[in-house]
Amino acid sequence: MTTPVAVYLQDAHPIRQAMDIARYAESKGFDAVWQAESRLVREATVPMASYLAVTERIKVGSGVVNNWTRNPALLAATFSTLDDLAPGRVILGIGAWWEPLASKVGIKRVKPLKAMRETVEAVRALLADETVTYDGEFVHLDGVELDYVYQDRRPKDVPIYVGATGMQMMELAGEIGDGVVLNYLVSPSYNDRAMEHLETGARRAGRSATDLDRPQLVVCSLDPDRERALDAARMLVTQYLGQQPHIMKASGVPQSLLDEIGKVLTWPATHDQVEAASKLVPDEIVQMLTASGTADECREQVGEYVRRGCTCPILYPLGEDVHAMIDAFSGWTA
Repeated sequence: MTTPVAVYLQDAHPIRQAMDIARYAESKGFDAVWQAESRLVREATVPMASYLAVTERIKVGSGVVNNWTRNPALLAATFSTLDDLAPGRVILGIGAWWEPLASKVGIKRVKPLKAMRETVEAVRALLADETVTYDGEFVHLDGVELDYVYQDRRPKDVPIYVGATGMQMMELAGEIGDGVVLNYLVSPSYNDRAMEHLETGARRAGRSATDLDRPQLVVCSLDPDRERALDAARMLVTQYLGQQPHIMKASGVPQSLLDEIGKVLTWPATHDQVEAASKLVPDEIVQMLTASGTADECREQVGEYVRRGCTCPILYPLGEDVHAMIDAFSGWTA
């Protein structure tokens, strides 16, 4: 049996080119396309709609929107609208955002676990065609429903996947999520701990972590020239070492390296800063956090994430030829 595989798109490609990538991924048997909304570059739902409009089978997910900047009612209405376009093919991936971005735009991320729980509960009820009254600490709804006027009322089949990195959010994902989106730029060994905490959360809901879908973002820098592949991944790794060290620390990156990178990078980082800091990042760190190298090397490393709990790798293409990466994983078995 082949292993489900998905492709991850950020803002590296013009949207029309990304639409072509989505079509190509579908033609090669890929399971899903996930669209990023992690930085203030490209919001997720417009490109998601474009992918859904030009495909017939492939699922399309947000990887991930955050639970702070959209009111839960608007969030539910938005994903209900996407489901109208392609019923049963939309996934709402939602995460708790990150610092310093949240603070810089005036969001105070207090009690992120409670805020996530309230958002997921409210959005799920609205998508289920319920009239919702919710008096939480973060979510306040007074007899709210998705008030369809011309279309038939029906529950919308939009599963909610919680994006999680830290272990407390991992447990919450296990408890309340229809699935979990595991993060990228983590080592395969990180998954062992993640699965333990997913299981803890799942047991609270009377189920097992194996009942959850567990797609995982995996940076994939594929190139016949192994050194070129590693260098391309090194730039991205460097950026995250400086800007999201909590993810790096969770994977066992030495604090000494994080400190050195932090002296060079600011937020937002310039290309020159990233390039200068990248000279501090050794090959073994790049290989620990990404699937980089030849096609065979990439498949082997991605397979390691699958063997440690990932159900569907979401490949983040760094190589120039995205079609070559898709071809390398078409019909692949981990």
